[in-house]
Amino acid sequence: MDKVWLAFAAALAVGLPALATAWAQSRIGAAGAGTLAEKPELTGTIIILLAIPETMVILGFVIAAMILVL
Repeated sequence: MDKVWLAFAAALAVGLPALATAWAQSRIGAAGAGTLAEKPELTGTIIILLAIPETMVILGFVIAAMILVL
């Protein structure tokens, strides 16, 4: 039964940040599209702003790997 709880914890460690990232990127993407329509020179900034929330999923994956290894 312990393995079930560890697998569930690992799934939550990846799943919840993935949902939060999807929500954040949808908001940033919509705002970024409007910004790029007016100021195309901000392309690099918008790409960076879209990449920042993705680190939550990467960190969640690291935590899930740590949970499953221990």
